[in-house]
Amino acid sequence: MSLREIRRQATDVLAVAGVDTPDVDAALLLAHVVGRTVGELVMVDDLTDDQLSRFHEFVRRRATREPLQHIVGRVQFGSIEVEVGPGVFTPRMETELLWSWGCDVLAAVPDPVVVDLCSGSGALALALATSVSSSLVHAVEIDPDALTWLRRNLSHLPRPARDRVVVHSGDVRDPSVLAGVSADLVVANPPYIPIGADLPAEVAEHDPVLALFGGDDGMSVITPMIATIARVLVPGGAVAIEHDDTTGDLVMAALDAGGDFEGISQMSDLVGRPRFVSARRAKMNP
Repeated sequence: MSLREIRRQATDVLAVAGVDTPDVDAALLLAHVVGRTVGELVMVDDLTDDQLSRFHEFVRRRATREPLQHIVGRVQFGSIEVEVGPGVFTPRMETELLWSWGCDVLAAVPDPVVVDLCSGSGALALALATSVSSSLVHAVEIDPDALTWLRRNLSHLPRPARDRVVVHSGDVRDPSVLAGVSADLVVANPPYIPIGADLPAEVAEHDPVLALFGGDDGMSVITPMIATIARVLVPGGAVAIEHDDTTGDLVMAALDAGGDFEGISQMSDLVGRPRFVSARRAKMNP
């Protein structure tokens, strides 16, 4: 059987299972098995028996709606690759907008201090540390399982970037979690999905509940977290909080409520969906 036929059959299996991008997933799994990129598959003539067996097993797992990232064990995020699996939230491509925005903000700040709240796998924190070579990054996470993945990913980061990341185990809703830290930038991809939202199997059955849900309105972590952000941000410092498609107005209102922030803006993704809210820490009156 030709490689093209093997891939076509796998695509059919994944399509029947309800996978959104069956051909893409089949190609990525095939590339993973042979140790090539998808573009290099044209150079592969056939599979060994062991490779074919592994590929069929990976397709079977993907057909159960196990995330592709769990099967291959990693995901590309911004400038880096992080390991993921059971017990940690899988970073999404959409959050790369937050990373890109943060890099732009930091371009004008010498030796910036960055805080990543609800860090999970560490994707956002580590990508910023790698991309902004003068930065010091504090990553905060409460879930012990996620912290294990964060520290594992940090250990793979090359020096000196690895030495510029500090991991904190704590609750982002507690303003004392970053005692003594003053930051130029705070980014956060917190649990923000309203309870009861309809989710794909890959998310509902595999991402940790603690990383997904933000109470009935999606705000149970975001609202109290804002006090932490206000405390650590220097005057004029920037913040961006990712949120559910339906809660942008609530996030903007929460940032506005205490009078600590200005320039509160809704930022949308490439297809126009509200993705995150940004703001600046209000400068103190002279």
